[in-house]
Amino acid sequence: MKQSIDAAFDDHPDDDEDRPPGYWIVNLFDDCEGCEDLRVELVLEVSGTEERVATHLSPASVKRLRAALTTALRTIGADD
Repeated sequence: MKQSIDAAFDDHPDDDEDRPPGYWIVNLFDDCEGCEDLRVELVLEVSGTEERVATHLSPASVKRLRAALTTALRTIGADD
């Protein structure tokens, strides 16, 4: 089972030659050999290429990532 949750292009300018635009995808995923339960799959890819990395995060890891993103938003004053 794989259920798509959300996906979007990043907010980086398309014309930056040093950092190509990226794309992120969040799925629920239960087809992970060795994983004993559902995972949240986070996929990051370079837009327009085959380059991608997929992570299969446990609920505890997702909570840690959420906390890190919350801290980042607070740090830049965008935590509303």
